[in-house]
Amino acid sequence: MDSQIVLETEALSKHWGGIKALNDVSLRFHDKQIHGIVGPNGAGKSTLLNMLSGILCPTSGVIFHRGQKVDKIRPWEFVRRGIGRSFQKTNIFPTLTCLENCCVAAQRRFGGSFNFFSRKNSNQLVTESALKNLEAVNLESRADIMAAEISYGEQRQLEIAMVLATSPSILLLDEPLAGMGHEESREITKLLKQLKDRYCIVLVEHDMEAIFELSDLLTVLDNGTHLITGTVDQVRNNDKVKQAYLGCDEEDTL
Repeated sequence: MDSQIVLETEALSKHWGGIKALNDVSLRFHDKQIHGIVGPNGAGKSTLLNMLSGILCPTSGVIFHRGQKVDKIRPWEFVRRGIGRSFQKTNIFPTLTCLENCCVAAQRRFGGSFNFFSRKNSNQLVTESALKNLEAVNLESRADIMAAEISYGEQRQLEIAMVLATSPSILLLDEPLAGMGHEESREITKLLKQLKDRYCIVLVEHDMEAIFELSDLLTVLDNGTHLITGTVDQVRNNDKVKQAYLGCDEEDTL
């Protein structure tokens, strides 16, 4: 790959006693690419994202961000380094407006805490940043609406806006299409294609149609082990993937 490597793992493992949630996984993630991560439940996908964002410490192995070791730093330091993370379940403040949600997230960049009761201009930098990120996910018209009142698909868009508000260079997205209908999924898919021009995106997703469409590279995990990383076509045609993950015979097509 010609693009810059911005995040890398070497022999990354996470064990709990005799359980090997992730075992000896080495991967490279490139700038301005979507790198899909797929595998059955329990394959180690969320464990991988949790280590890449500092939520879990590896049992062994190393994580590099732009060539520097980061596997021993705290989660907030990952955020400050530009590694943003979303989760499987919507992680928003339902009683705040969409703009206020983004302001809370943007404050991580500027330090201190966001004061909802201050004068209009005192949080100008934070508010401007929050509005810009609502625009990036096509939610600017919903800025003053309570997060609880927008659709589920829009809530997922809002969560991505909140990640963008932390000024990341890397987006770790854990099943952003989960629970969506067809039209909502198409909107998020379109959004992720736009974001790829500016970010390295590591995408965990069970929607195979979407992840095949989106991914520049695709990694398959199974029982904590790394089966293959390659293009979508390489993964589709790999016999181990067909048998171990997708559950079809060699003559079947994916």
